[in-house]
Amino acid sequence: RPGAPGLGGGETAAMGKPEGYVPGQAELDYVEALAEPLPPALAALEEQGLRDDAWIVDRAAGRVLATLAVGRRRILELGTSYGYSTLWMALAMAPEGRITTIDPDVTRTAVARAHWRRAGVADERIEVIDAPALEVLADPARLPGPFDLVFIDAAKQEYPAYLEAALPRCAPGALIVADNVLWGGLVTGAPAGDAAIDPETTALHAFNAAALRHPGLVSTILPLADGLLLAAVRR
Repeated sequence: RPGAPGLGGGETAAMGKPEGYVPGQAELDYVEALAEPLPPALAALEEQGLRDDAWIVDRAAGRVLATLAVGRRRILELGTSYGYSTLWMALAMAPEGRITTIDPDVTRTAVARAHWRRAGVADERIEVIDAPALEVLADPARLPGPFDLVFIDAAKQEYPAYLEAALPRCAPGALIVADNVLWGGLVTGAPAGDAAIDPETTALHAFNAAALRHPGLVSTILPLADGLLLAAVRR
């Protein structure tokens, strides 16, 4: 029985997609094999992040961020960690592009800055604000914008508030990207009772619903890595 296109049943084998097909690790490996080799600076940062169990995005998500960063002049990042996602975007942007990244952990952002310098990214291209993101976002004068790309990867409980605070700082046509929106399957698979007592899952449910139903956004969720929400601000 035909299903909705793209939902695992609408295409037939004759159209090139067998019924029930879902891309897996083999497809990820195929894409990675065709992609440009990882720059040495990114490889070193990724290795340290994984070794230290730091919060960094999946490499596939990093490649998406790099693609989206091309042509962007001002990027706002909420959640720096070791600066892995920051470096993906900085290397893809034009030299005049600027990133403002916010993270209260000065130890992590110091590690990040060291890696950016080793990658040849000038200090003035990446502004680090070592403070809680909502504290910074609460002050319009401190972070006036406009930004043409916002990447959210910080405290999950605060995602709905990040969206509300970031939108007024977005230029028309800007992109908003958020990581971990599928939250290891918890947003779809956790029983309602469990989700109700899990503030992170509850907040991500609210964030996803707000972004996908917002009249000022055109949004979708890419089932990549831990889920990437991608939204475009209507002009």
